[in-house]
Amino acid sequence: METLKRRREFLAVAKGEKAAAPTVVLQARRRTVGEAAPARLGFTATKKLGNAVERNHIKRRLRAAARLVAAQHARPGCDYVLIGRVATGEARFSKLVADLTGAFKRVNTGLDKSAPPEMGSAAA
Repeated sequence: METLKRRREFLAVAKGEKAAAPTVVLQARRRTVGEAAPARLGFTATKKLGNAVERNHIKRRLRAAARLVAAQHARPGCDYVLIGRVATGEARFSKLVADLTGAFKRVNTGLDKSAPPEMGSAAA
């Protein structure tokens, strides 16, 4: 999986679907690139969470959980942003994985509802 690096990519994803859990907030947006493009992930932690050491710890935990969960739940052609919370650094790792799994399911359901109509289908 690829990662988001530019601020404009993070801002674009912020306009899409959102799912909040006690340990993580997940944002998702379908790209216009196409279904063949791999899913991309971005990780962020605000300065409200603590100093650089604490924020990096939170992002490392998010990356580790995403490796486990995103392989099964991330959809090709979509961008996802994982936002750390205070509980991200303190919660059990199994709780973080469970919250992230649930967030992926909720966000993907929202992406299905907002999916554009397929090309070639006639609207009657």
